[in-house]
Amino acid sequence: MLSSIRLQNFRRHTSLNLNFSDKLNFIVGGNGQGKTSILEAIYYLCTTRGLNSKSDIEVLKFDEDSFEIEATFENLSKDSVRIFFTRADSKKFYFLNNKQVNKSSEIIGKFPVVVLTPADHSITQGSPSERRRFIDSVLSQASRIYLNSLIDYNKTLKQRASLLNLFREKKTRNLLTEIDAWTEKLVISGVELIKQRTRFIVEFNKYISDSYSKVMNGEETPEIIYSSNIQETEAPLEKSFFELLNIKKEEEIKKAVNLVGPHRDDFIFKVNSINLKTFGSQGQHKTFQAALKFAEFFYLKEMTGSTPIFLLDDVFGELDSNRAKKISEYLRTVGQAFITVTDFANFSFIEREKSDVFVNLNNRSLIYA
Repeated sequence: MLSSIRLQNFRRHTSLNLNFSDKLNFIVGGNGQGKTSILEAIYYLCTTRGLNSKSDIEVLKFDEDSFEIEATFENLSKDSVRIFFTRADSKKFYFLNNKQVNKSSEIIGKFPVVVLTPADHSITQGSPSERRRFIDSVLSQASRIYLNSLIDYNKTLKQRASLLNLFREKKTRNLLTEIDAWTEKLVISGVELIKQRTRFIVEFNKYISDSYSKVMNGEETPEIIYSSNIQETEAPLEKSFFELLNIKKEEEIKKAVNLVGPHRDDFIFKVNSINLKTFGSQGQHKTFQAALKFAEFFYLKEMTGSTPIFLLDDVFGELDSNRAKKISEYLRTVGQAFITVTDFANFSFIEREKSDVFVNLNNRSLIYA
């Protein structure tokens, strides 16, 4: 659990100190009061990067030179985390128990986190890249092997694309030989990703089915299908991969783009055997998005042995009262969660308990209720 946090010059917060419950933590405030900023700071601690920002300087308070986040996590032992960013260096420093951490991969998965926001509509309604990003995020937190494979594969993609572009301009034999060497590396790392994703979807379908059932009382049946552009038929994956690359070779050189591999895969979401993206109602999309995140929570909890932190940003306002009530009840089973709401009076369906913490950010004053 995250027991406390301190923010300095982070977004709107000049100085903010909060202590949290190990159950539900409600952050209440109007628009522009800094509710989401608190969730983003927690996300920084767990992943080393921002939730809604593309660069660290975006979260620095206007006219300030540095920002700082400090927090304490408690499990069997205590972990102190400090993140410090300076405008002068345009660099972020991450410290775990007073020791500097230089690679994000060393932190990802240590403090597992699950986030549900209105922007998650892109997972079910957006492009394949959004679904790949979600799957990669879950797997990267659950498996250091997968995270390293993904990092290696993305580096290979970048290097091979650069060589394809160079060959399009110069067309020398040496470059073609170099491309072939990177192609072999692409196949090796790509096949590993495909195999791990395939195993994951088989396991994850059980979690999504259980979570969806909790929200919908078993009225609908969800399913995720892994749609890869490389299929293992009679030939093994490696051979199929090479064959498809050979077919696309001229086109890849002409466009200087990697056209084959798991970076082109998709994940098809279905409800009652019907494609959600094509035929799903808005209610089904929102339910599936919530079920995905609950499934992620319980999957990570089992795979990592740690209970993830659950962040929900302005989610209830987009749900009908029945679905919202079901999700709020389900939240009681997850452990520690942080929930932003604009006005608690509109959410009478949420039952309050003595262990809950309420932080009111209105008028820039902190009120624990």
